[in-house]
Amino acid sequence: MATPIKSNPILTGADSRRFAKAMENPPKISPEKREQQRKAFEWFKKAAQFPL
Repeated sequence: MATPIKSNPILTGADSRRFAKAMENPPKISPEKREQQRKAFEWFKKAAQFPL
């Protein structure tokens, strides 16, 4: 039988403010990096097409 998943601790104080700020302002990704990630995604998507 599987072990139950424990709940995560709740962020409070400075940690919660830092987390909220990070979620509002994600880091910028250069166009070159974005293109590299897109190519990797397409490769994995093509590799994961299994016959039914």
